[in-house]
Amino acid sequence: MEAVIEYKCPSCGSGMVFDAVTGTLSCTGCGRQENIEQIPDPLRKMTFAEGEVKEYHCTSCGAVIVTEPETSATACSFCSSSVVLSDRLTGHYAPAMVIPFSITKEAATAAFKKWCRNGLLTPRGFMTADRIAGMTGMYVPFWLYDLHNSIEVHGQGTKVRIYADSNYQYTETQHFNIYRKIRLDYARLPVDAAEKMNDELMDKLEPFPYEELKAFKTPYLAGYVAEKYSYTDGQLFPRAKEKISSYIDAYISSTVSGYTSVSYTDKQINTKLKHADYVLLPVWMVKYNLNRTEYTFAMNGQTGKVVGKPPLSKGKVTAWFTGIAAVSFLSLKVVSWMMGGGFL
Repeated sequence: MEAVIEYKCPSCGSGMVFDAVTGTLSCTGCGRQENIEQIPDPLRKMTFAEGEVKEYHCTSCGAVIVTEPETSATACSFCSSSVVLSDRLTGHYAPAMVIPFSITKEAATAAFKKWCRNGLLTPRGFMTADRIAGMTGMYVPFWLYDLHNSIEVHGQGTKVRIYADSNYQYTETQHFNIYRKIRLDYARLPVDAAEKMNDELMDKLEPFPYEELKAFKTPYLAGYVAEKYSYTDGQLFPRAKEKISSYIDAYISSTVSGYTSVSYTDKQINTKLKHADYVLLPVWMVKYNLNRTEYTFAMNGQTGKVVGKPPLSKGKVTAWFTGIAAVSFLSLKVVSWMMGGGFL
C-alpha cells in the first residue's frame, strides 16, 4: 500500500499546498484552488498493517524520503515536493481535528521582525531582525482535554474589626468554619504531545481559537511539517491536572472572599477525564542566529502571538536600572523637601 500522499494540480501537474490566506488547496504553478471540504480524503480508503511500511519514496522524483519517526508530513529533500506520510495518520494516530494555518510564511516573517524591533532591552543586532535562520510551519500534536473536577474544602476564616473610643483602641476577631463543595468543568484544555517540542513555549502560545477547529483532512498538511504524538492522553493526564491546579486554587479563593485571613485544613480535588481529542495545531517555529548562538521562538499560526526568550543587552539593562535608580533617588529628594527634611 502506497503510504505517501502528494497533491498534484489537475490543470498543470504542479504540486499543490494548503493556502493559509484562502483556506484552499492551491497550485504552486498555475494558482488553481480546490475546496478542501470537497476533496475526498485518501486516508478513508487506506488500511495499513502494523509495520507494513518501512521506506517512503517521493511520488514525483522517486527519491527515498528520510524523516524522523514522529514526522507525518514533510517535503522531499531532493525535489521539494510536499508529501504526507499517510500510515502515520491512521489508526491510533489519526487526528480528530485540526486548526489550519491562517498566517502565511511571508506574514509570519514580517510579524516576527516587527516583534524583534520592540525588544527595547535586546542587542541592536537582534532588533534589526535580519538573522532569521529558518521559519518552519509545523502542525504540533496536542491533546484537548475535557475535565470534571469534584472539590471539597474545609478551613478556618477570620474577620478582624478595629475600632476605638476616647480611651482605647479595640480589635475584634471573629472565627468561622469554612466548607465549600465545588464542581468545576474545563473544556478543551490543551497539552502538547510531541516529545521534541518545548512545553513552556507551547503553553505560552495559548490560547488557540478553537472555533476554527475543523474535521481533519490531509490536504491541510500539504506544504507544512506535521508531527504525530509521542505521548497518549493517559500518559499526559497528570500534566493536564497540573496545568489546571492554579486555576482551581484561584477559583477556591474567589469563593472565600470577605475574610481577613483564610487557612485550609483539608482540600480534596478529584479530577476525572471526561474526554480527550487528538488535534493538530498550527505553529511557526523560528530559528534565529546571533553572535554564533541559535535562539528558538514560536508563533501561533492563527493569532500571530510570538513567544521565546530573546537575548538581553547588558549595556541596555545596566542603563535601564541606572535610570530607574536615578528616578527613585530624585523622587525621594522631592518627597523629603516637601516634608521639610533633608536627604543625604
